Amino acid sequence: MSLQSHQNTFYIFFPYFCTMESKDYRHKNALFLDRDGVINKRIVDGYVDCYEQFEFESKALEALAVLSHFFEPIIVVTNQQGIGKGLMTEQDFDVITQKMIADIKNSGGRIDKVFHCPDLAQKNSFNRKPNVGMGLKARRIFPSIRFKQSLMVGDAFSDMVFGKRLKMKCVLIADSPLIARREPKFVDMKFDNLYEFAKYIENEKKN
Repeated sequence: MSLQSHQNTFYIFFPYFCTMESKDYRHKNALFLDRDGVINKRIVDGYVDCYEQFEFESKALEALAVLSHFFEPIIVVTNQQGIGKGLMTEQDFDVITQKMIADIKNSGGRIDKVFHCPDLAQKNSFNRKPNVGMGLKARRIFPSIRFKQSLMVGDAFSDMVFGKRLKMKCVLIADSPLIARREPKFVDMKFDNLYEFAKYIENEKKN
């Protein structure tokens, strides 16, 4: 394992990224993405309950266009307890999801499936991250998924735990290295944003 520092971002490289059988191998890996804070801007102490509140993170659309060349399927797994709190409906979430997917497609990217958990945190639902229910649902729909060959990208510790429980490599999206420094066993790589991660993957492909 080696550690490299570059400005405010560090990368922890594991053999997974260095021992591909071929460059095409990465095409077979699933990519799991959290939504809020990764694809779109998170509303602090609130919820995106309509598309007017949905704002893509900087260069997230460009990032998804790049990543679509290297991963299949691309799956969003998102906790949405705003539904469970009655602050939005399942229909509200569906409208946001469909418009998000359309915007991503129009920008050259793709999302193959979105899974969400509406349950309240205190219920400790099997489908709510860090529990693994949404990941297992994804594998039932996409039986080609091999978790050990897949990545989980998120901005919260619960995303990292979710990924590790499924034996995935975990990528933290955060402008602060705090989680990665406190919990290094859960974070394999860290980037400031999804676009930096996408460019890293693209450069690895070229090499």
